[in-house]
Amino acid sequence: MLALKFTRRRATLTFTGMLLLAGCVSQSKYDALQAKYDQLNQTMSSEVSAREMHIERLQNAIRVTVNDDLLFPSGDWQMPTAAQQTMGKMIPILAPMQQTKIVVNGYTDNVPISSRLKRQGVTSNQVLSQKRAESVMNFMTSQGVNPSLVSAQGFGDADPIASNDTADGRAQNRRVELTLAGSGT
Repeated sequence: MLALKFTRRRATLTFTGMLLLAGCVSQSKYDALQAKYDQLNQTMSSEVSAREMHIERLQNAIRVTVNDDLLFPSGDWQMPTAAQQTMGKMIPILAPMQQTKIVVNGYTDNVPISSRLKRQGVTSNQVLSQKRAESVMNFMTSQGVNPSLVSAQGFGDADPIASNDTADGRAQNRRVELTLAGSGT
């Protein structure tokens, strides 16, 4: 039951090192990515153990999946203290990468915007996803990530990764993805 709850309630943060050479990764870039992966696993070990976060090493990327309760309450874009603490643990790993562009992409499920959000100026899921992405971006820059290298984009309910016909699918679609592109230092 607990595992199902965590499966339903997560957001995805994807750390992707995009390559300049198609299909070819230099050993130094591979080693640097592996070092970041190892550092994230070590730093976030308590969240991984508590099943609040999952870190996966891909061929040219690192994907960090965070329980969506830690990022944003449903229908909101303000990061609660727990989300700030979790992101705060990752920022020291990302901040030194001052040559790396970080794109924060926000997504939502397809549930219509509530009247409460409309009164706050959030008129669509695209606007909500943009506010979520900007919230993460602003927090990152407040913690030392170079603001000229971070951008935010909201995609609303476009590009779902699961069906919006179930609560679990909608939870998977409510996510923020961080993409790292560039050489990093």
